[in-house]
Amino acid sequence: MAAHRYRRQGGDAHCRGVKNFVDTQDFSRAELEQLLGLIGLLKDADRVSAVPQLLSRRSLGMIFEEPSTRTRVSFEVAMAKLGGHALYLKPGEIHLGERESLYDTAKVLSRMCDVIEARTLEHDTVAQLARDCEVPVINGLTGYNHPTQVVCDLLTMGEHLPAGRRLEDCTVVFVGDRTNVCSSLMFITTQFGMRFVHAAPVEYQAPEEWLAIGRSNAERTGGSVAVTAEVEDAIAAADFIYTDLWWWVDQMDEILERRAAFMPRYQVNAELVARAPAHAKFMHCLPASRGVEVTDEVIDGPRSIVFDQAENRLHTEKGILVWLTYPTVKRPSEEQLRFHDERVRSYLREAGWDGPASEPLHHVRRHPAAGASAQPL
Repeated sequence: MAAHRYRRQGGDAHCRGVKNFVDTQDFSRAELEQLLGLIGLLKDADRVSAVPQLLSRRSLGMIFEEPSTRTRVSFEVAMAKLGGHALYLKPGEIHLGERESLYDTAKVLSRMCDVIEARTLEHDTVAQLARDCEVPVINGLTGYNHPTQVVCDLLTMGEHLPAGRRLEDCTVVFVGDRTNVCSSLMFITTQFGMRFVHAAPVEYQAPEEWLAIGRSNAERTGGSVAVTAEVEDAIAAADFIYTDLWWWVDQMDEILERRAAFMPRYQVNAELVARAPAHAKFMHCLPASRGVEVTDEVIDGPRSIVFDQAENRLHTEKGILVWLTYPTVKRPSEEQLRFHDERVRSYLREAGWDGPASEPLHHVRRHPAAGASAQPL
């Protein structure tokens, strides 16, 4: 996805005592490894249709400011597989900062949902939701970053490592525009001690702010980060070749100049991929503009792990949902469940609502808490 802006605007993994997932930079490598371990277990369970119902009776509110395929489907299916329910809130359906403050929206959704995922144009929207919500908030994509995507990417790389290598032995070469996936991939790979190279024309290379974060990560982990216009040299050392769209919906007026800047040198085609080591794999976050940033021959070819990568979005979302939400949910005892079940059913029986021969509504007994002024139910 093309980046809409390059400045990080805050975000906190722990706001009001609740753990959020806004940026991978908010977590240590050990925490992210713990998350990846959980994702792996849930993926194994899914393979035999045995996903534990860890979020039974829980609801996920999904806020989308723009259309989505993988993010929407992966979160909705993930919540269903975990025994919960997902509510899709598409553009224009809720007052997201219009006719109602973002703060009020956050408070209302916190009272009705157990976890919130938000895919927004501005990063600050998700950051503010994370600050104001009283339930976990997951960043489903912003103009700045796409953290759920790159956790999925790391999982996929781990499943397709070159023989005898670990993640920290690998080089990831990102070819193309400085998108929100480029920033996120730079951050998470350097957190894991990997070598990250951004290959692009100078005017489309990663900004200094991103590079500073990548270098800071690399200093702690032993990884490295670099930018270059020499895509051919970069590809020659790649274990994973990654590309993304060259323009997004708010950049349509730049198509001609962007195409001229990237084509043909930065197109991931058979000629370019032939320069990579024989074991190198191709990745793309999708959607792809086939014949633009990548050719059919590559994306459908033997090096491509694009659809393994897409599937892993589902398993990643399951892991993130459980990691954030399971520790916060109240789990009633069997005694509590029986007590409240019988209490409500008893009320319904007394009200005459337990069968087709129910009495007229005006005969319903008032609940004591309703007071003498209560109207017929």
